[in-house]
Amino acid sequence: MKICIFGAGAIGGYLGVKLAQAGIDVSLVARGPHLEAMQSNGLTLIEDGQERSTVSVNASDNAGDLGPQDYVIVTLKAHSVPAVVDRMQPLIGENTTLVSGVNGVPWWYFHKLGGRYEGTRLSSVDPDNAQWNGFGPDRVIGCVVYPAAEVVEPGVVKHIEGNRFSLGEPDGSKSERARSLSQALTSAGLKAPVRPRIRDEIWLKLWGNLSFNPISALTHATLDVLCTDPGTRAVARGMMVEAQEIAEKLGAKFPIDVDRRIEGGAAVGAHRTSMWQDLELGRPMEIDALVSSVQELGRLTNTPTPTIDTVLALVQLRARTAGLY
Repeated sequence: MKICIFGAGAIGGYLGVKLAQAGIDVSLVARGPHLEAMQSNGLTLIEDGQERSTVSVNASDNAGDLGPQDYVIVTLKAHSVPAVVDRMQPLIGENTTLVSGVNGVPWWYFHKLGGRYEGTRLSSVDPDNAQWNGFGPDRVIGCVVYPAAEVVEPGVVKHIEGNRFSLGEPDGSKSERARSLSQALTSAGLKAPVRPRIRDEIWLKLWGNLSFNPISALTHATLDVLCTDPGTRAVARGMMVEAQEIAEKLGAKFPIDVDRRIEGGAAVGAHRTSMWQDLELGRPMEIDALVSSVQELGRLTNTPTPTIDTVLALVQLRARTAGLY
């Protein structure tokens, strides 16, 4: 089995080390100093605070060096993917499966969902249908990524918490390709359940990202603060209630209620969300996949989204003034 990780930053690097340690033929596409360090010194993973392990990896910034794969796991930020569809083509053979490990509403959301919206394209996450046409939705397996990790220096990834990568076919089946990938990830010491309703998990994770990320970027409040301050908690709750109405119209089910989800955010503690970190570091902000996409779904389902609309307008302007959107 050949697996390529496209976008081998923190999560991709963590995954790459675990797969390499399990003896799986894994390659990584990365760039810049991080790539140079991996090529010169291997890729190092720090786990449990201090345990370090280094593996030699096949890494390149050119997919043509790596050739067709059985699986391509995409771990880029969502807004980065449409621009690299052409670059990824050398990795894709006749039977290649694309594993969409990207946050937010996925571009393939309406593929094999059934019902009145079957086949709907989402311009907020797939402008000009770049992924739909360039990859084809039949190649896709969904993946909800739960681990947290960070690149602490070029070629060195620190694992913070979590080891679950939930997998799911768009049609809900337990296909051979999904089960084979699950077995490979499990052999690497990871949790990789194949879910019959992967969209439910996508929404559960998105519920927090949709609200906590932009509010924290605007206020510079950590999760424990924004989830307990009466004002920002009310704003987050309003966004989540609107999103739940949309999701349920599309057939999704939520295993917990809004207030329990907010309490879960508060329990994380003094955490700075990824969108706030991107703002501070001058990196493009992941607004469209996390927020604009839900607004688009609101329009599609005729669901009013006044709170989402307000917060989205504010965070878009904040990002534009910083030159990050």
